[in-house]
Amino acid sequence: MFTGRIGELGAVEKVQGGLLHVRAPRSASRIGEGGSVCVNGVRLTVRPSDGDLLEAVVSEETQRRSTFDTLVAGAVVNVETPLRVGDPVDGHLVQGCVDAVGKVVRVDEEGAALRVWIRPPARLLDRLLAKSPIALDGVSVTIAEVLRDRFSVVLVPFTRSATTLGGLQPGDRVNLEPDLVSRLAERNPAAVRPGVGEAVSRLPWAGHVGGRAGVEKALSRLADGGGVLVWDPDTEGEGDVVFAGARLRPESFTFLLIQVCGFRPFRVRRKCCGDWRSDRCRARATARAPRGRYRSTWRRGREPGCRPPNARPPCGSWPIRTRSPATSCGLGTSSRWPRGPGCSPGGPGTPRRRWPCASPRAFLRSGCAAR
Repeated sequence: MFTGRIGELGAVEKVQGGLLHVRAPRSASRIGEGGSVCVNGVRLTVRPSDGDLLEAVVSEETQRRSTFDTLVAGAVVNVETPLRVGDPVDGHLVQGCVDAVGKVVRVDEEGAALRVWIRPPARLLDRLLAKSPIALDGVSVTIAEVLRDRFSVVLVPFTRSATTLGGLQPGDRVNLEPDLVSRLAERNPAAVRPGVGEAVSRLPWAGHVGGRAGVEKALSRLADGGGVLVWDPDTEGEGDVVFAGARLRPESFTFLLIQVCGFRPFRVRRKCCGDWRSDRCRARATARAPRGRYRSTWRRGREPGCRPPNARPPCGSWPIRTRSPATSCGLGTSSRWPRGPGCSPGGPGTPRRRWPCASPRAFLRSGCAAR
């Protein structure tokens, strides 16, 4: 058993005939013949060797199920020795059994941290949960977000410097091992379901409902000014947060702006878009500004809703509705606004910042669903 806290970085000396030689002085001094070592998330049995070398046999099965099929001499690998009784569990319980190989699709700098997006096999996505641990090339990290076909992790400066993850680039392959608790829950879901139901029943609303009862509950919640989270993991793997516009409270609108996918709000001058109550503005308005999967339609020259094909994207979306219609186009509408002075806080051409997707946990914690 391991913890995902890397002891040292080793160097591959030789890969030949199913034998792997890794130079790792500190780890070699702690492991004897027949002991186990975790190399890039793969548990290996150590053979007798001299000095600071670790020698292990890599079977064809291991090569097929991990990134060891492309491992070459000179590569840097993460090395961890087994957990001992009394040792602190700084990461999470890692077995060293790689479940799948993922592919890095995007790497973003976030200050001193690094956000890495990884596309795993489809069979593994259902077992990944946001804020749960995962072993990435043997390193214990926390899943930040889970989308339809990928997930992201955020690497802090220490992890970037102490492991091989800091050098990941798009196209790289990594070994994946989900949390042991999630794996056990998947094998015996009937034993886990009562605990989940009990936790959901204690939330500040009715919990998960479906079918006709779910529709009636949703309509009742919307009529009371509350929000509804529509989530179908079998269809999209993501959720939609719905509020009734006529009963939307300021705090609920704030929640939509800062927790749900959207854009930074700003006031729109009347000369930019005209009176929001005018029929002309309403005729050219859509329910909401394009975003997410609709964003690419602007490049193709068409978009959903009632906009003409040659319409330009608006200079903003979700404008703040105030008591004066002269300073707003109305909540949730966006007409064909020309870019000009005053349309954006940063001036013409200023890119809009997207807010992160909301999770069911964040939605419930906000208290909007309870009102």
